[in-house]
Amino acid sequence: MSDPFSILQATGLHKSYLSGERRIEVLRGVDLAIAAGESVSIRGESGSGKSTLLNLLSGLDAPDAGELRWEGEASLDHARRGRLLGLVFQAFYLVPELDAEANVLLAARLLGKIGPAERERARELLRRVGLGERVAHTPSKLSGGERQRVAIARALMNRPKLILADEPTGNLDEGSGDAIIELLLSLCREEGCALVLVTHNAAHASRCARPLFLREGGFHAV
Repeated sequence: MSDPFSILQATGLHKSYLSGERRIEVLRGVDLAIAAGESVSIRGESGSGKSTLLNLLSGLDAPDAGELRWEGEASLDHARRGRLLGLVFQAFYLVPELDAEANVLLAARLLGKIGPAERERARELLRRVGLGERVAHTPSKLSGGERQRVAIARALMNRPKLILADEPTGNLDEGSGDAIIELLLSLCREEGCALVLVTHNAAHASRCARPLFLREGGFHAV
């Protein structure tokens, strides 16, 4: 039975891939529940299954076995994902031809809702991430850290209940990366949304209330 207080609950997740003729089991019965407003970090070596797990939690991939529930529901269609989850990736995934405001508004556009309130929300978020004077700049005119700030604003655009961030500082220098983690944590607190942060960085992981370590297909003490 699902936990009524969890935004997301994963039970007994298994996931494997074929490598040549060999099947590699990446996740072996992973359990995870995310409560409203909490911050969780997932750290592990390369190839440990961190990104695989995040793809399952986001509903972008399906487990071989186990169960996922989002707010108690076993299905996550496109519209529910857009309202419930915000996604932040290492590679930013901004549209080069669009300015910062239009990139943030893409999240609302995917739900078919663009109006004065949404445009003001996008501008407000860009102000809050420190880009209030750069709303009309395209990604080519922004630094790596600034591009990730636009991506964070986009992830928060639809007021999601959970942000899933996959190595959000992986393409940034140390100083920019530290600033992005601080910004991400503070904005999630302000917005009241939960955060799952996948990272290699032990210092960044420790900033979350519940640090987890993924090894040999399951969670272990940090």
